[in-house]
Amino acid sequence: MKVNMPMAVTAADTIKRTITGTIVTWNEQGNTSVGPTVFAADSIEIKPVKLLLEHDRTRPIGKMVSHNVTSSGIEATFKIANTMAGEDALVEATEGLRDGFSVGAQINEWTNNKGVMQITSATLDEVSLVTDPAIDSARVAEVVAASENEEKKDSDLATADSDKPTEGEQVSDTTVQAPAEETVEAAKVEAAAPRPAFFTAPRLELTKAKYLENSIRAALGDDAARAYVRAADDTTDNAGFIPTTQSTTLINGVANGDRGFVDALSRETLAAQGMTFELPRINTAPTVALTNEAAGPSETDMATAYISVDVKKFAGQQTVSVELIDRSSPAFFSELVRQMEFAYSKATDAYAVTRASATATTSTAKAGATAANYLAFFANAAKNCYTGSLGFARNVAVSPDVWAEIMGLNDNGRPIYIASNPENAGGALSPQALRGNVAGLDLYVSRSLSGTGDGSIYVINPDALTFYESARLTLQTNVIASGQISVMYYGYAAVAPKLPGGYTSNDNA
Repeated sequence: MKVNMPMAVTAADTIKRTITGTIVTWNEQGNTSVGPTVFAADSIEIKPVKLLLEHDRTRPIGKMVSHNVTSSGIEATFKIANTMAGEDALVEATEGLRDGFSVGAQINEWTNNKGVMQITSATLDEVSLVTDPAIDSARVAEVVAASENEEKKDSDLATADSDKPTEGEQVSDTTVQAPAEETVEAAKVEAAAPRPAFFTAPRLELTKAKYLENSIRAALGDDAARAYVRAADDTTDNAGFIPTTQSTTLINGVANGDRGFVDALSRETLAAQGMTFELPRINTAPTVALTNEAAGPSETDMATAYISVDVKKFAGQQTVSVELIDRSSPAFFSELVRQMEFAYSKATDAYAVTRASATATTSTAKAGATAANYLAFFANAAKNCYTGSLGFARNVAVSPDVWAEIMGLNDNGRPIYIASNPENAGGALSPQALRGNVAGLDLYVSRSLSGTGDGSIYVINPDALTFYESARLTLQTNVIASGQISVMYYGYAAVAPKLPGGYTSNDNA
């Protein structure tokens, strides 16, 4: 088990690049994520450890150079690496932005005393610089630093050189963020050092160009750029400097991938070769009849014919500049392809309706206006499907207008359109249910159908009408003359009217 206990940073020296503070206190209870916790005196085995940012092992900023075990706890000093993240850590401690210590320890022995975890043996694992100590008043008051014009003495230079990390001790900086381990927090406050004669503070180049540059770098994970943006956003004396935030959420009310009519058909994979293919269909079936004794059996030769099905290509193209692909957000290309896929779905669904309308039978019952009319139509259409294909109608595809009309109809108090419950139950209507059940048929709403007149409803035995489709492909080519990039999204599809009598449309004339 590992626990992390926040403490206060008590001093920071930007010349020697050190940060000092109490990293743990003995016998002081803190409220943690696992409940109240207390470290017993001398319960932590000390070893040289790294100083991390927010318990993220991929973001080390320094290492422990000294420590002192006292009767009240452990004090430690950390040498901060000469990296952007290390520089930011010193600045953030100076400005009171990130001024807390949190010790991480592996727990070896502990007891539970009336709900309080009493830790008696632990090993120091790491120490982190964190944003919020457990007690808000535990903050750094000032940072000890030398004036820029103050001359350094030889002894100071020697000391500074001796404090630099040696080869093999360099602390690297990275912007990869990983989840922190489970933390256990407690509290400690110590007095801050007196205010020195001089102190250093970061100087920002507050220009729109610099802000834009750092905003982009911050989005890519640069810690130094994030610190710049935070500081710039806190600036109140530069009117109009803070830009308007733009969300990355794309609003799209003109396209989607719904294919209601295609979904109501049976589906098969298109063969890999050819722009036409043939399907055998029995036109005349053998017969069996009641036969008298010694009489000859019924004999009818089975006859077959072939249905020829055309394969069609559906393709769309977009031509964009190479700069747009190279320099814009990586999400742009993915969204471009997604929108082309939506257009492909719309085109193939409309083609399926066209092929069905050319061969569908029509019902003698009229649909519309009342529940009785709709139920009579569905009954007659289901009969037509069975007699025309010797298979049962299972699906119905309707226009949005028909869907809206039947949602408002009921038969003796029962809705004829049920979004989620069995047909004979009272049901629950939902305007978000593009699929439901009406008169025992699975309902699909297709934007390729329109109105409430002729051809706005298809009752379908899916075995009678099949949609064949290939894999969808993306082709990307460069236009050398202009440096543009052409992207084509395409695929192949076919609709086979296997049994035209197996799907019926409405004729409200």
